[in-house]
Amino acid sequence: MRKRLLSMVLVMGMAVTALSGCGNSAKGNTSSQTSGESSKEADSGKTIDLDFWYSGGKTAVNVVKEIVDDFNDSQTKYKISCVTQADYDETYQKVQAGIAGGTAPDIALMNVSAAQTLNSKGLLGDVGALADKDSDFQKDDYLEVFYNQGVDEKGKTYGIPAYGTTQVMYYNKKAFEKAGIKAEDIKTWQDLEAAAKKITSDKMIGWEPMWGKDNMVDAVLSNGGSIFNDDQTKVTINTKEWVEVWESFRKWIHDDKIMKIHSGGQGWEYWYATIDDVLQNKAGGYTGSSGDQADLDFSVVAAMEQPGFGDNASAPSAEAKELVMMNSSSDEEKQGAYEFMKFFTTPENQAKWSMSTGYVAVRKSTQDVKEFKDYTDKNPQALVPLQQASHGSILPTDPTGGKIYDALKVAADKVEIEGVDAQKALDEAQKTAQAALDAVK
Repeated sequence: MRKRLLSMVLVMGMAVTALSGCGNSAKGNTSSQTSGESSKEADSGKTIDLDFWYSGGKTAVNVVKEIVDDFNDSQTKYKISCVTQADYDETYQKVQAGIAGGTAPDIALMNVSAAQTLNSKGLLGDVGALADKDSDFQKDDYLEVFYNQGVDEKGKTYGIPAYGTTQVMYYNKKAFEKAGIKAEDIKTWQDLEAAAKKITSDKMIGWEPMWGKDNMVDAVLSNGGSIFNDDQTKVTINTKEWVEVWESFRKWIHDDKIMKIHSGGQGWEYWYATIDDVLQNKAGGYTGSSGDQADLDFSVVAAMEQPGFGDNASAPSAEAKELVMMNSSSDEEKQGAYEFMKFFTTPENQAKWSMSTGYVAVRKSTQDVKEFKDYTDKNPQALVPLQQASHGSILPTDPTGGKIYDALKVAADKVEIEGVDAQKALDEAQKTAQAALDAVK
């Protein structure tokens, strides 16, 4: 419980102030420095200061700080300073504001959709151009499912995957045992529905999907649904595959009351509240991030892959979190940003990151790192996200700059929080999303 409270304190702290760890920010908060000044520093042999903006839970933030400190200690040419935000959405908003105000960071850790949007506006630097000049860069060692998410349709590499993430299932072992449920028997969401009914009582809810569209979109992908038609001229988010899944979630939460969600609050507050319910024997399990593993007690819970839906195989999304550089940075700052990206994604640092946070390593050779092999032998749950990512889906680029995914986010709140009929909510989202798509085609 103390660990949970400390996590909440950290989240609240990040919401109050953006400045945290890894030194002080040179651009975003205090003494702004122009690209010209950085160039002069490089010419004179002085250290080039770089700003790095990112978000994450308590453990992830601390591991990032350790890697940044290691990078700063490994050489004298560059110094990274960090600024943390409450979540990925806030990072995107702050980066946009920074670009507009001339105080953008040099490096940012972002969701794929946010990075795609910035790149489509020409605001991100060309990481691939620097990698092409680097004989030590090992592109083929990056898992394609993650690396390709930072490459646009013209072949420009605008981001390097810092890590992969996919949402897996964490279940309360005692709750499953008491209800006579075996995790290996849950092959579909309908199997999970039956399990949740057995578990639900006055003292325990059967299951807690994580608030937001992601869980339900994953289930749609595992029901054979898609976001666009084949030539991406039409949004397909109100088809029967979508309605069937989203209406099931509405029914489970509002009618059957065998599932529930936590919503709202500051930053990751809803996320930790969901985790707490399972650890405190108030819920049979929840669907959450691979990165939750650092905050879980595996004497209480165990992990399993997301199931399929109906007769369809499991195909949840596997998403990369992208390290990107700003086009507004000087050439020297971009080179420093690239060197940091390489450092963050060495097999050794990926092993450290994955073991500490539970997120999926993006380098194939991470599995050859002795410490990682020893760790996964003793902690088999750490392999569940990697196994799921191997058959995961890649969410398509939103060509509208995020308006389609925003429409889904609104629809998800209507279904999960308000209990609105899924067909109605998705029809409204379809209308908004299609209009946005038509405007850019």
